[in-house]
Amino acid sequence: MDIKEKIAELRAELHRHNYNYYVLNAPEICDKEFDDKMRMLQELEEAYPEYMDETSPTMRVGSDINKNFTQVSHKYPMLSLANTYSETEVADFYERVHKALNEDFEICCEMKYDGTSISLTYEDGKLIRAVTRGDGEKGDDVTDNVRTIRSVPLVLHGDHYPSSFEIRGEILMPWKVFEELNREKGAREEPLFANPRNAAAGTLKMQNSSTVASRKLDAYLYYLLGDNLPCDGHYENLQKAAEWGFKTSDLTRKCHTLQEVFDFIKYWDVERKNLPVATDGIVLKVNSLRQQKNLGFTAKSPRWAIAYKFQAERALTRLIKVTYQVGRTGAVTPVANLEPVQLSGTTVKRASLHNADIIEGLDLHIGDMVYVEKGGEIIPKITGVDIDSRSFMLGEKVRFITYCPECGSRLTRYEGEAAHYCPNETACAPQIKGKIEHFISRKAMNIDGLGPETVDLFYRLGLIRNAADLYDLTVEKIKGLDRMGEKSAENIIAGIAQSKKIPFERVIFALGIRFVGETVAKKIARAFKDIDELRQATFEKLISIDEIGEKIGESILLYFANQVNLRLIERFKTAGLQLCRTEENIKEYTNKLAGKSIVISGIFTHHSRDEYKDLIEKNGGKNVGSISAKTSFVLAGENIGPSKLEKANKIGIPIVSEDDFLKLIS
Repeated sequence: MDIKEKIAELRAELHRHNYNYYVLNAPEICDKEFDDKMRMLQELEEAYPEYMDETSPTMRVGSDINKNFTQVSHKYPMLSLANTYSETEVADFYERVHKALNEDFEICCEMKYDGTSISLTYEDGKLIRAVTRGDGEKGDDVTDNVRTIRSVPLVLHGDHYPSSFEIRGEILMPWKVFEELNREKGAREEPLFANPRNAAAGTLKMQNSSTVASRKLDAYLYYLLGDNLPCDGHYENLQKAAEWGFKTSDLTRKCHTLQEVFDFIKYWDVERKNLPVATDGIVLKVNSLRQQKNLGFTAKSPRWAIAYKFQAERALTRLIKVTYQVGRTGAVTPVANLEPVQLSGTTVKRASLHNADIIEGLDLHIGDMVYVEKGGEIIPKITGVDIDSRSFMLGEKVRFITYCPECGSRLTRYEGEAAHYCPNETACAPQIKGKIEHFISRKAMNIDGLGPETVDLFYRLGLIRNAADLYDLTVEKIKGLDRMGEKSAENIIAGIAQSKKIPFERVIFALGIRFVGETVAKKIARAFKDIDELRQATFEKLISIDEIGEKIGESILLYFANQVNLRLIERFKTAGLQLCRTEENIKEYTNKLAGKSIVISGIFTHHSRDEYKDLIEKNGGKNVGSISAKTSFVLAGENIGPSKLEKANKIGIPIVSEDDFLKLIS
């Protein structure tokens, strides 16, 4: 047997064993035998790089080379499902389908897995692309990361699949992996993931695919799209997909009556707690693809499917103590530390108490038996106290703290706000690290290779004490640090250098001025030519700008009154950040839509909804969510929401097509 044949044989064998282990849960060989075969294949591929193949099982190990994500348009929009929370609403959905079709139909009931949505494209039996949901029209290409997920087939079984098709599903982090990951983060005193969904989403967007591989993500696939699908039935297509090697849920059932649907919901409302992954409901789909097409879509969701969400689960446990966390803005959040209790498939030890008013309203005492709830399977919260279980051994009443637990500063509470704040924003460690994390975030300076863990490492080692210190870092200073190789160090320094090209409006947002979000930062960038003009602005000038009220105006003045912030800005100038409008920035802005309030509805061809919102703002218009007499016009794509269309026609609001809108602002 020659080398090429040996490599092909090993690949086929490893693909089969991988499928048996991760999809069928029926391994034929032990882990050591599998690892030995994988090692042999890796050595052969390294020795004979001319035979390299992106669908090789060795691709599942991942790479430590950081890669940026590129945006990819979805061939079919990834719409969200309408949610329902009661059997009455399920019955209403069933009746609507019955009236619209006026013929017999089947409902496919499947588990609503609580992960992050993914779209996989296969051509000639090979995985060629994996894209996140994004905004529904465009998503991030995460193919390298998805290749590391062992339940996702790189090469399909058999030869009876379409030459090109798309399959969608959820990327999940199993409960066991999630709990182990949080144990490790807790041991390092790092912030814990709120739930497996957030952990899976964060992992999938990591730049380093070898780290993704170590997180042991899973995937369940639930929807097939394409021009030459084998069956008219959605359920039947999933059975075919399973034959091709996809991990589909064997819990999915076809129902012929409304009562069968209710029986399925009631059974899994209880039994889901025994599943290895998180679920938060049941998805109901009309099974026939022909009938799905006839039913069509609203602007946001299909008319042939709906999601039934399970009610929040509640448990009773004892309050041990209350601790306090300080966030980026200085907001202090009380956290209840509890006796461990099982809730929605995971062990809960902590729950949010939100603010002082919530604590006072609950009349909490240390030692109380408290009700803990997970609304929508997210961060637990305390919803009540079992007063009847109180005894003479009850501890002291919980009272909100007066001083910051991190720096000792006296806390303040602003009029009209529920939260208490630490005012020491320039010398309180969690605030400093939080501000740096905000500064480097994707919608701000978008510095690749940096994240909360790296920021914490640099801060602990004294390499950074504010965001400006990032621009003094060098490869020599950071290479060799914990989990920091030379290549990673070079990528971080390159990302910091690249951030100097970020436009003025995003630099303003990155500064972290309280109450100044993305939209307000854009308004500021249009109103002031540079940071110095903004620094010298009067209160009257600030509040004259659209969407800047007294609270935001006062916050901006306070920011520029702080000498520490002024020194920071001078260092940003020295580093070369874009602290003024460029000619290119100015050309992007016009007043063609000045004074106009615009509602966006429908599915668009030339740009995404977010891009149209950006175009409206850059041309002086204002995005609004609902139609009223003050609406100037509706920017309408295909499948405009019928209620919006009806209301616009009723009160005489113009409907502007995508092409006409682009002509208007061209």
